[in-house]
Amino acid sequence: MTHTPGNERAEQAVRIAATPWYRQLYVQVLVAIVIGIVLGWRWPDLATDMEPIGTTFITAMKMLIGPIVFLTIIGGIAGVADLKKVGRTGIKALTYFQVGTIVALLTGLVAINIFRLGDGVHADPSTLKASGDAGQYIDQGEHQHWWEFLTNIVPDSFFGPFVEGDILQVIFLAVVFGIALKMVGKTGEPIIAAVGRLTEVVFKVLSFVMKAAPLGAFGAMSYAIGKFGLSTLTSLGSLILLFYVTSALFVVVVLGGVLALYVRLNIFQLFRYFKEEFWLILGTSTAEPALPGLMRKLQFMGAERSTVGLVVPTGYSFNLDGAAIYLSLATLYIAQATDTSLSLGQQLGLLAVMLLTSKGAAGVAGGGFIALTATLSTVGSVPAAGIMLIFGIDKFMSECRALVNFFGNAVATLFVAKWENGLDLARAREVLAGKAGEPPATAEPEGADGPAGAPAPVQRTPVEPAEVTP
Repeated sequence: MTHTPGNERAEQAVRIAATPWYRQLYVQVLVAIVIGIVLGWRWPDLATDMEPIGTTFITAMKMLIGPIVFLTIIGGIAGVADLKKVGRTGIKALTYFQVGTIVALLTGLVAINIFRLGDGVHADPSTLKASGDAGQYIDQGEHQHWWEFLTNIVPDSFFGPFVEGDILQVIFLAVVFGIALKMVGKTGEPIIAAVGRLTEVVFKVLSFVMKAAPLGAFGAMSYAIGKFGLSTLTSLGSLILLFYVTSALFVVVVLGGVLALYVRLNIFQLFRYFKEEFWLILGTSTAEPALPGLMRKLQFMGAERSTVGLVVPTGYSFNLDGAAIYLSLATLYIAQATDTSLSLGQQLGLLAVMLLTSKGAAGVAGGGFIALTATLSTVGSVPAAGIMLIFGIDKFMSECRALVNFFGNAVATLFVAKWENGLDLARAREVLAGKAGEPPATAEPEGADGPAGAPAPVQRTPVEPAEVTP
């Protein structure tokens, strides 16, 4: 029997449909989250003891992020015929990231100016004592300069970024190494082949770690509810609600509009496509464990491997829409709560500073608070100690930040891929409509054209985009 690509995708869809619901990862993670919430609510002391389970899973994922980013960027650059395309893609991606960050910052600014939730708090900054982790974040933020994210891109040693988990430095090394391999020609071909084989091994290890995702989500959620309690949600519930509603509107209206008007895809279909990653992020409060799945699924949709390999890792450091909304909203809330009056010009000045400080703490523990303190310290008009007003509820806002960051990077990659004529729209629509099955698991062996989950190259012909509403 002859197997055509269409037949193979149909057979794959049948295999996926035949998988029992209880064996699907997103179902297991969802059940684990519910169990974690119940445990944290009913038995908080026991729930807080579950912290090592969640932190161990996240640590194991972070262990693999550096190698995955390094290898996929090198593989992507090596697979590009013209190195000028790498530079062009990078410039387009950074341009999109900056515009997206500005829109996200403005979204948070408008929301908190309309509802002004900080009015009436009348907090005295002199009575706000920074202690514990918050004090550490404030100290670190006060000593951080806006330009440090540029100078810190260059690592002290080759292996240092992998040990410290500094993704920006890993990206820098990968781009330099990938360009060098491409320029030496045949001399670099054995190394490029070795990179492909090593990528297959790393993705196999990733498949082992992902089997523990439900346990990781259970441990992280149990600890969060047990440690902070459901009552924490009600103390500043209005601020949490405003942040979630603002973020949801940004994703659906702004990101959905970009996706519909330019890429001609539907944001709600994209939600369904990334359901596994959604629940994983919700359970672990970080977008890092979902990075490999994001790259794999975007390639399966028909985005070029080189574009995905460059845009996604870079976006995880430079395209943080959720963090940008949080930053502007939290800064203005603190100003209102401490009776600090800010003119429109001063608020726009804050946005200019945030555009830089938001890049300085990507991937760092407490990064949101460090960036927030760096912003307040740079401007000087809003007391940095005011972050103590929102420190207790930050944990319940981190999930939303991570989810918005994740979908922001998914849309950014599709946007840049379309911009670079590197997106097979017909393939993408077929995948989002559920007609091509799900992407193969990361455990499947790497093919000749990329790591597991990447589709074979296709001949792209111009397709007249159909009208799609967000």
